[in-house]
Amino acid sequence: MTTVDPRDVDLRKDLDATVRARRELGEDYDAALLDSFLEKAERRIDDIVGRRVQRHLAEQRMASARGARRPKDADTWVERFGFAIISLVLAIPLTAVCGGIAGTTGTIAAWVGIVGVNFAQAVRANPELLAGRRDRDRSRDDG
Repeated sequence: MTTVDPRDVDLRKDLDATVRARRELGEDYDAALLDSFLEKAERRIDDIVGRRVQRHLAEQRMASARGARRPKDADTWVERFGFAIISLVLAIPLTAVCGGIAGTTGTIAAWVGIVGVNFAQAVRANPELLAGRRDRDRSRDDG
């Protein structure tokens, strides 16, 4: 016969009480005492299994939440399109002002800034753009 987990004090007490009652009442009450103890044991097992299932579900939710908190893989098409439109709309007056003040040098500086902002937005939205290039460069160097 297997032993009861010593940490489960309540179940051990119930088992001891059932054994004492059987000794006092005799074999005539074996079925009733056994049914009573098994009901208590079944409730205890259900409680343990329920807690384990709840803990497992909570761990899955936590893992899912951690996965959801990752940076977005990419912005939506609307966000990217909107950023491009705003960038181009602002590029027109920026080019005119910089070109009017500093000539060709100002125009080049304005467009370097515009390209830089768009590049930074692209890398922020898709960090693998730079990682993929590094991986390709390494594979060329190795080969």
